[in-house]
Amino acid sequence: MFIVVYAIAKNEEQFAERWMRSMAEADRVVVLDTGSTDRTVPILRAMGAEVTVGEIKPWRFDAARNCALELVPEEADICVCTDLDEVFHPGWREALEKAWTPGTGQARYRYTWSFTPDGKEGVVFWIEKAHARRGYRWTHPVHEVLAYVGEGEPGPMVAVPGMQLDHHPDSGKPRSQYLPLLEQSVREDPEDDRNAHYLGREYFFYGRWDDCIAALIRHLSLPRAVWRDERAASMRYIAGAYARKGEMALARDWYLKAVAEAPWLREPYVDLAFLLYEQEKWDGVLYFTGCALEIENRPESYICEADAWGSLPHDLRCQAFYKTGRAREALAEAEKALSLSPSDKRLEGNVRLLRESV
Repeated sequence: MFIVVYAIAKNEEQFAERWMRSMAEADRVVVLDTGSTDRTVPILRAMGAEVTVGEIKPWRFDAARNCALELVPEEADICVCTDLDEVFHPGWREALEKAWTPGTGQARYRYTWSFTPDGKEGVVFWIEKAHARRGYRWTHPVHEVLAYVGEGEPGPMVAVPGMQLDHHPDSGKPRSQYLPLLEQSVREDPEDDRNAHYLGREYFFYGRWDDCIAALIRHLSLPRAVWRDERAASMRYIAGAYARKGEMALARDWYLKAVAEAPWLREPYVDLAFLLYEQEKWDGVLYFTGCALEIENRPESYICEADAWGSLPHDLRCQAFYKTGRAREALAEAEKALSLSPSDKRLEGNVRLLRESV
């Protein structure tokens, strides 16, 4: 098979060598550089990438990725889109070739979007950025996705066990362009539920609580907003916005709605438990963290958060048991929390103090 990796880049010299080593299993690597002023272009070219320099005005991610895709030779069997701050685990090509069958349209593989401070996986989900050469285009100014625009039905989606991509971003990189692009995306396609959700979430990140609530209530009203996991996420952000406005009863009610919408997700239970922890309602903390911990299968979508799958539920239970005079149970939970975050000095201190008290 002829496999081509393609990407967009701008001022990525700190990642360029690592990325090229990771992509070396491809037959060809093509990059659209959109205006680097550092050494990104010479580093990529020295390591074998075919780099084209070009401007995208006005800037939008889908236009840039489509220009990069046009650099991929027509005879390519599989196109793989990545960013320069991402790294494949070795053996990705073999895994992809093994799963890819004639007529396949796209491939899904495991993606670690973030890591915890101690190096453990944070948010993990599956993505579909490997695709056939013909019939696919990127759409949306930001949070862009592949859309099938070919004739007839698209080829099937295949899962690729063993294909793993890790994201190691530059934490100092600004997100300032995201919000205006999301607002533009919603104006262009007001019925698109996905970016309606992302817009409300972005308002939350900016502390625009009323805009967040209004945008996400609108998301929940859209006819295409039927994915219950994402609906629950919108409800959680609405709850979080109300909590930051000091309207705790409304925050509680929206967290309960999120629990009811997607009871198979840990996150709504943990959020509600944390709200009750702040209110010192210890029985509620124990109940909802217990519900969360009964869920053992982590979802494959992006609707998952590291805290819910890490030490936090046990840490909250430790505090609740301790506050209600049950030191032995608190110690057991503190030890579980520490086992999941062994470098956390606070958790280590909790274990030490509780061992001394029982």
